[in-house]
Amino acid sequence: MFTLIAGGAASGKSRYAEDLILRTSDAPRVYIATLEPFDGECRERIARHRAMRADKGFRTVERYRDLQRVDVPVGCAALLEDVGNLTANELYSPGGAGEDTVNAVVRGVEALLVKCRTLVAVSNDTLSGGADYEGDTDRFLRTLGQINRALAARADNVAEIVCGVAVYHKGREPY
Repeated sequence: MFTLIAGGAASGKSRYAEDLILRTSDAPRVYIATLEPFDGECRERIARHRAMRADKGFRTVERYRDLQRVDVPVGCAALLEDVGNLTANELYSPGGAGEDTVNAVVRGVEALLVKCRTLVAVSNDTLSGGADYEGDTDRFLRTLGQINRALAARADNVAEIVCGVAVYHKGREPY
């Protein structure tokens, strides 16, 4: 089962995704962390997320780029947190995929789907803010939008988190 969870900043995406895995799978749990600890703010966010899932039985695997090479046990329940960070890493990091970012991220998710019994991927809402972006911001948002569309087409379920509430646009909430 593959579920894509999207939503705005601080909408409750991560909490919902974690709870979804806890409710629907008894397989070994893996949290695939994509946020690189560049600065104090990133390190604080990482610490906050680790504390949130401390007693939930997740093993954390850090993978900032090249998702195809992530090492997870076959049959696991994996939470990919998050597609936006992974996209930025692939797009802008020296060792990233650059212009091939869309394909690299989609291939990475496909590789996870071969290994995982359950995959829940968290992503960001894009291009719904009504602002006119330019340059690298526009490039990032358009790339992430392409990735979100590709993942949504492949996913069994697609939900948007609005104020902590899941609204399913494809499939249904797994129980």
